[in-house]
Amino acid sequence: MNKENEETSPVEEKVEEEATIEEIPIGEVDDFKEKYLRLLADTENTRKRMQKEKQEMTRFAIENVITEVLLPIDTFENALGFTEQMSEDTRNWARGFEMILSQFKEILHNHNIVAFHSKGEMFDPHKHEAVEVEETHDHPDGTILEEFLKGYKSGDRTLRAARVKVAKTPQQESEEEPKE
Repeated sequence: MNKENEETSPVEEKVEEEATIEEIPIGEVDDFKEKYLRLLADTENTRKRMQKEKQEMTRFAIENVITEVLLPIDTFENALGFTEQMSEDTRNWARGFEMILSQFKEILHNHNIVAFHSKGEMFDPHKHEAVEVEETHDHPDGTILEEFLKGYKSGDRTLRAARVKVAKTPQQESEEEPKE
């Protein structure tokens, strides 16, 4: 035999490969197909999970920045609450600041961040921070009597807890010990 006849051409190798693929048992082909489909599904699930995590990270970053801006907005709002006591020139300036404040509030609204009021509600440690407790018989235990600082939330997530005064039922004075 000559050397050319001993070597196989690429076309002949491909034919031999096809022959070997056809010789694979059907059960193994099904296994490969199943593994391929599972890998494809895993890849799609990973892609979706990473996309969701990216959206959550972006949302949390925005909320963290906005949370830092809430106190200056509240201070701004409180200062503008005294416009009635100002001179006419100062009130004109205050109207301009009220417009700026409304722009800040619009930004909060665009990011679904809303203030919540707590006065008269029951104390919820997830939404409120008790800074003062008042013993009283006039209100049920745990009722919020006064709100010192508004709370803010985004959906169900509390961004800043409201700082409040909470009612507490006074403890019964123990009867005086009998004197011997």
